[in-house]
Formats: sequence, C-alpha cells, structure tokens
Amino acid sequence: MAENHFRFFRGTCHLFYEDLAKASPLPLSPLGWICGDMHIENFGSYKGDNKLVYFDLNDFDEAVLAPVCYELARMTASIFIAFDNLGFEPEKALKMAQLYIRDYANTLVNAKAISIEPRTARGIVKEFLTRADHSNEKDLLKKRTISKKRKIILSLEDERHFKLDKKLKSELKSHINEWVQNSNDGPYNYEVVSTVFRLAGTGSIGVKRYLFLLKSTNTKNKYLMLEMKQSMQSSVYPYLRYNSWIG
Repeated sequence: MAENHFRFFRGTCHLFYEDLAKASPLPLSPLGWICGDMHIENFGSYKGDNKLVYFDLNDFDEAVLAPVCYELARMTASIFIAFDNLGFEPEKALKMAQLYIRDYANTLVNAKAISIEPRTARGIVKEFLTRADHSNEKDLLKKRTISKKRKIILSLEDERHFKLDKKLKSELKSHINEWVQNSNDGPYNYEVVSTVFRLAGTGSIGVKRYLFLLKSTNTKNKYLMLEMKQSMQSSVYPYLRYNSWIG
C-alpha cells in the first residue's frame, strides 16, 4: 500500500467509510446489494459456466445491503485519486466522474440489465475480452503447478503459495471433497489432489485464503483450480443505520 496513494485507497476501504461517516450526509437513496469496494480496478473478466467471457465487477469482499449512493461515492473518489496518481489534470477527473454518474443514472432509467461479453462489448473492453477469451487454461496450470513423482501438484516455488499444516490440509481436503459430492452447483466428478495457502489481494492480505487443485475422476488429465477465501464483515456495515435490526 506504500506504493502510491491509489494503492493505499484500494487497501483501506474501512478508512474510507470511517471518513465518509464524519462528512456531510449523502443524499437519501434506496437500499441495494452493493459491491462496497467499488473502484476503477475492481473490474475484470471471468468465464461463466456457459464458457462465455464476461466483463464485470470481480471483488465482492465488502458486499452488503446498503444505500446505493455509497457505491457512487467510492467509485467517484477512486476516479479522482487514480487520475491524480497518473498525473492527469483535475478537470479531466471531474469530467470522467460526471460521465460515470450520468451513465449510471441513465442505465437505471432504462431499467434493463445487460451483460458485457465479446459480442456486446465495444472498444478496449472488447479487445480485452477477446484476449481473455483466447487465454489457455493449460498455460495457467503450468504456471501454478509442478510434476512430482508423476503427479501434478500446486507449486510451492510460487512466491504466493505456502505449505499447510498436515492436519489443516487434511480437513480442508475433506471439506472440499464433501462439497463436490453433495453440492448441486459444484464441479462434478472431481477430487482434491493438492492444497496450498495463497497470498493475494491488497486490503485482504492476512485473510485466510486457500487454493485447491482438483482432478477429474472421469476424464484423464483434466484439472480445475478452486479458491476458497475467508468471509469477513463488510467495512460498510458498522456505518449503516439499519445494522441494529438487520442482524
């Protein structure tokens, strides 16, 4: 977080809402399930079960039911801080913030949910999704795994991977295998073959995070990687007026 002030902003969501609570009240707005940590770098690509690549929010650690204006406040703050960090004039940041708020409002007025995928995307987002769509799962496996005694396991040579205590490792393996067997939404016919502690994130450094390598029990040389992360109370929650009755 010492890298620059935008990185600090990213990693201190709790301080943002602490300061926001001391500022002049925001306009009243309806409750909605918000990201809670909306900023310009919390967007990216992911591949759905239908194999399509989508562009959308990709961080929900701070998600909570809260006034939707909180989303606008944090996002616009991120625009001003990021533009300043990149050396842009304040006027350009203001125009971008105004554009964001205007498009946000117009989307609500149209009342039509949309998805952004290669077919519907435009400009640099379309180029980004096209590149992401051509990314190879095998390349990711090669980057994160090694072959040991004719078995594929997660690599401890990766600086973000750390060895687990045997007891914890066994408990995690049993938990995920049980989930795979009993869940209607889980990956079918897979079993855990390797587990590590994974270090990642900015504000979530220190949160328990585990990476699992799963191998298909039906298809030869077919693997999946699954990540499990500790869920924490949203940084927004202490500053919500309704938290006394929401539980």
